[in-house]
Amino acid sequence: MATSLILHKRISTTVPKARVLRQYVEPLITRAKEDTMHSRRVVFRYLKDKEAVNELFREISVKVADRPGGYTRILKTGFRPGDNTDMCIVELVDYNDAMLEAKEEKKATTGKKRTRRGRRGSSGQGQKTQAQDQQAAGQENTEAADEKQKKAEQKAAEEAKNAEQETKNSKPEEGEGTNDEKKDNQ
Repeated sequence: MATSLILHKRISTTVPKARVLRQYVEPLITRAKEDTMHSRRVVFRYLKDKEAVNELFREISVKVADRPGGYTRILKTGFRPGDNTDMCIVELVDYNDAMLEAKEEKKATTGKKRTRRGRRGSSGQGQKTQAQDQQAAGQENTEAADEKQKKAEQKAAEEAKNAEQETKNSKPEEGEGTNDEKKDNQ
């Protein structure tokens, strides 16, 4: 399967096989970035096909030289009619011409990068942005929460003092107590 993917650049298979294939092929492509005799032999040990190794080192490694990883893409296509298995297409990322052309056209037509705030006025003078509103509301909320927390801590401290005083008042100290208690202790 790895040889077929390298030679044809796109194959159709089941999703579990595609995931395993991705784990198998991506380290080989990374190894192919460095064109040495040792790396060619290591890759040949896995692929066992001279044409696939040459294709990998001559064409694919040149196209993916600046990519830090993620050389394959899995596109789910639906279910196979016979056994209802989840099918997909596995392809090398830099070889999908239709997607690359669409990406280039989109960059050419938009000109500058669009942001999510595209409908807002570009001047921005005298207007509060949504982020500023949220930040101000967040500060108010945190201040209120801090005050509540301080009050709760003060209340808990007062309750603890009251409970401590009650226990001191209710328990007699040593040497004190009734004569019956002293007799029981002896």
